[in-house]
Amino acid sequence: MFSELDEATTPTCDATDCDWPLGDPALVFETPAGRREAHECACGAVTVTVVRPDSSH
Repeated sequence: MFSELDEATTPTCDATDCDWPLGDPALVFETPAGRREAHECACGAVTVTVVRPDSSH
């Protein structure tokens, strides 16, 4: 499921006045509750994405 989501969406920077697309995450943390990815943008901001597996809904 996580790989399907990665292919379907491209995260963008969450900083004010920045909307750059983010590449591969610098840090990934996975638990039964979901997956967290930390992406570092060229502007210096860090954006964290959270994905919950279908079974946690």
